[in-house]
Amino acid sequence: MTEPALSIPSDELDKLQAYIADTVTTGVDIRKILSTYSGTYPYDEAWEVSAAVRALRVFASRWTIEILSALYITGPKRFNELKGLLAGISSRTLSDKLTLLAGEGLVIRKVKEGPPIRVNYILSEHGLLCGRLLSPLVAYLKLHCGAVISKATK
Repeated sequence: MTEPALSIPSDELDKLQAYIADTVTTGVDIRKILSTYSGTYPYDEAWEVSAAVRALRVFASRWTIEILSALYITGPKRFNELKGLLAGISSRTLSDKLTLLAGEGLVIRKVKEGPPIRVNYILSEHGLLCGRLLSPLVAYLKLHCGAVISKATK
């Protein structure tokens, strides 16, 4: 668990839980639509699982979630700023992952001509949308592990 836990007012915690519940309902509805059109060859369970794994493959790569989370939470960052947010990542790995994420259309490498030349990394629209879609999951997991708790009232 992340220490110390973030304490927020109970009414704000209730809002978070309501948003998460809405997201769960939406997820159930999405699953129902997809299952209506799958189930027969070639769109059987194996096809659906394979398609999901392919769609999620970039997120399964080590450091991807960390980099995307850092950019989603903090906004555009220069290379060394980003490296400072990600404890344990090497410069080589960060460079390779940023290249991969740019190739996947999740991150944009924005060069500002100098001198000195300045490079910022920002989320693309696709990256921002993925961040917005993952926010309810992250909020739920923060609540579940106790990283976010209700502020005690006096």
